[in-house]
Amino acid sequence: MKYLPLIIFTFFFVYQSTISQEKKEKASKKVYTTKYIDHDDPPLIDGKLEDKSWDMVNWEGDFIEHEPDENTEPTFQTQFKILYDSKYLYVGIRAFDSEPRKIEKRLSRRDGFAGDRVTIGIDSYYDKRTAFLFTVTAAGVKGDEFVSDNGDNVDDSWNPIWYTKTNIDKFGWTAELKIPLSQLRFGKSNEQVWGLQFSRQIFRKDELSVWNRIPRDVAGWVSESGELLGLTNLQPQKQLEIQPFTVTQLSNYPKEDGNPFRDGSDFKLNGGLDAKIGISNDLTLDLTINPDFGQVEADPGAISLDGFQIFFDEKRPFFVENKNIFDYSFDNFSADNLFYSRRIGRSPQGYPNLAHNEYVDQPVNTTILGAAKFSGKTKNGWSIGILESITAKEYAEIDNNEERRDELVEPFTNYFVGRLQKDFNDRNSYIGGIFTATNRNIEGNLDFLRKSAYTGGMDFKHQWKDRKYYLQGNLILSHVEGSEESITNTQESLTHLFNRIDAGHVEVDPNRTSLSGTGGKVEFGKSSTGHWRYSGGLVWKSPELELNDIGFLRQADEIRQYARINYRSLKPFGKFRSIWAGFNMFTTYDFDGNFNRVQYQMGTEANLKNNWWVETGLIHKPRIYTNTILRGGPRYRFSRENISFFFFGTDSRKKIRFRTGYVYSQAKQNNFSYLSLQTGFTYQPTNALSISFYPEFERNPNKTQYVTETSYNGIPRYINAEIDQQTLSASLRLNYTINPNLTIQYYGQPYISRGTYKNFNYVLDPVAEDLNDRINLFNNNQISFNNLSDAYLIDENLDGFTDYEINKPDFSYVQFRSNLVIRWEYIPGSEIYLVWSQGVTGSGDPSEHLFRSLDEQIIGQEKDNTFLIKATYRFMM
Repeated sequence: MKYLPLIIFTFFFVYQSTISQEKKEKASKKVYTTKYIDHDDPPLIDGKLEDKSWDMVNWEGDFIEHEPDENTEPTFQTQFKILYDSKYLYVGIRAFDSEPRKIEKRLSRRDGFAGDRVTIGIDSYYDKRTAFLFTVTAAGVKGDEFVSDNGDNVDDSWNPIWYTKTNIDKFGWTAELKIPLSQLRFGKSNEQVWGLQFSRQIFRKDELSVWNRIPRDVAGWVSESGELLGLTNLQPQKQLEIQPFTVTQLSNYPKEDGNPFRDGSDFKLNGGLDAKIGISNDLTLDLTINPDFGQVEADPGAISLDGFQIFFDEKRPFFVENKNIFDYSFDNFSADNLFYSRRIGRSPQGYPNLAHNEYVDQPVNTTILGAAKFSGKTKNGWSIGILESITAKEYAEIDNNEERRDELVEPFTNYFVGRLQKDFNDRNSYIGGIFTATNRNIEGNLDFLRKSAYTGGMDFKHQWKDRKYYLQGNLILSHVEGSEESITNTQESLTHLFNRIDAGHVEVDPNRTSLSGTGGKVEFGKSSTGHWRYSGGLVWKSPELELNDIGFLRQADEIRQYARINYRSLKPFGKFRSIWAGFNMFTTYDFDGNFNRVQYQMGTEANLKNNWWVETGLIHKPRIYTNTILRGGPRYRFSRENISFFFFGTDSRKKIRFRTGYVYSQAKQNNFSYLSLQTGFTYQPTNALSISFYPEFERNPNKTQYVTETSYNGIPRYINAEIDQQTLSASLRLNYTINPNLTIQYYGQPYISRGTYKNFNYVLDPVAEDLNDRINLFNNNQISFNNLSDAYLIDENLDGFTDYEINKPDFSYVQFRSNLVIRWEYIPGSEIYLVWSQGVTGSGDPSEHLFRSLDEQIIGQEKDNTFLIKATYRFMM
């Protein structure tokens, strides 16, 4: 805590030195009044704006430039009209352009957001925090997003049913939109007031203009919307959508002699149901029964040598939609969250005990029997989210060539998440809470799993002075229960390490059957007005905090304090369209009082007037201690580290564009280093076709890479070695859009990571400042390699007898994943997917170079292939 006075002084100094420079120019709020039209005489949605019904209302325009030169006249003006009836909202748009031939008509899949486009934002809750966005491009491609947290969170997985057409004429281009009121959410009121915003992107000029001005220095943009008036006597639109689906899947793969589960092919026919039910006009119930996510893109390749779990983004549509409502992240420096939806349907955590000559059919994922989400936001500011999901028992099938048996590898499990927030103070503040529960029906040999896990939390945010300043925070409580085995496993896991031999504040209690912990955050900052922003705060996670049953927690037992300050331009100047520069620092402690880490970082991002961009920065870590690297051994010190990074890229609007850069790290005494080289390009030969290729090479040598723990004369020995780890990966994407409703997409990624070890050593003084005092290197007389056992033999005392062995840790992990997806939205909301997934995972020879492994293990290997046809039909009632 010794840096807390420095943080407070920094805040005071920044405030005093910049307050005189900051003067907010409050933007006036525009108002548009719509009119009701007879339901029997709606405008025809053909993009031409020729229907007489449009004459009922006046054109509204007078857009103002937002980027790059805020609060100036845009190159071309934009106008709009809005009508409504009992079922729909109708929007007509006129985008003037003196050179119609130069209007960019790029095709893409839904939510591609490429080319000239116009977006309408509707804050139908009028909470100044959330909005429904509807985007149409000049080529007629639709985009739709749900925005929360005043624009900080954008969810493009929201796919409502609506209709649009566009047309290009001598004055520019026009668009018509027909939006069902059932796709919006609003409260009961005889006279509605909605937030309203329009924005227009002129692609070739990279210029964004808006209807209601949004100053560049505001805290968010939803709160800066204008108003839509004239909506009277709207009837609640109780939405009812049912979407059954069927899936046909054929898999073929290399046949494995003697293995009855790998006979060369499998065939499956499956089906399920998704539904969306409007409980009220602002609250919706989403259901899924036996969901299938076969069209979801595969995860990228990754390998972790530090033993921690790897965080992957959620891609499954049911869990992605409205995920912002359930979000409860509490640490700006990590992915830690009370709800990590990928726990639902996870890979089974058990594995059967196999005898010699037995084969197993191990499930890849746990079956989700059903899930339901009740979510929405009421007119008076209550945000509600409830999620319930049930996953099935999963059995591994075992065959010994005479008989078969089943063994339970994942129990029947119930997952629950409840989230609640309430806005107040004219929507400038909120207070909320969350509760999660995981309950497993533990049977058979699964006592190593926790029986139940509960977490709860409260969060708040208060903003004042027109959202210039804010104070926010949260509190977390966790409680897990289970057998003595499961709670002992929890205490000894890498997340907690109660068994760390030099820990004075925790110890393993093998008789415990429960564990309770706390965590939380408090942060103060300035988020708007002028060029400067700053913030600072404190995050803590007690040693007993456990979230990993339905949440994500990398490491407990940490107290982190941090501060940030940054500057950003508000107007183009010199060669720059915009520039951002910042500095941040943090320190960490554990609950035993150990001062573990200090980090300072400064960086800058700049967009040039030719639309190229540059990002660069420096990081200095003068103090690095870790409680986890020795996996229960003592606290360990790394040598101080310096990091630099530099990236730049070309104009993203061009038909061919590229980016490249590096990250380089170097520790004192060459303890370790890291080099990442990243480059790639995107080529768009036509408006319908784009090809991108982005390779990356990493090299990460380390003289003290942890290998294993052993025993020497009853004394723990923590064995390290010098590793040379090299990783090569590349992502290839191809997108071809036949029309906005028919697309072909391909994604492929080879991934190769190789590590070779030498110069084995053991930890001598784990916290010594000098690297040579920290470890002791085995000499040639102490270590030898046995080819028969594929292990290193250690004769530490040179008495001619082996004291212990170290299995050879060299590795070469090779993986290839690809997806080819043809998607046809044959009517709005109903789709057919044709999917070809291909992959292979194997081990190469660590002594060979990476490209040899690429040739032998990926190009030269027969791969697993899955062919899938998925059809959905969306009924609206």
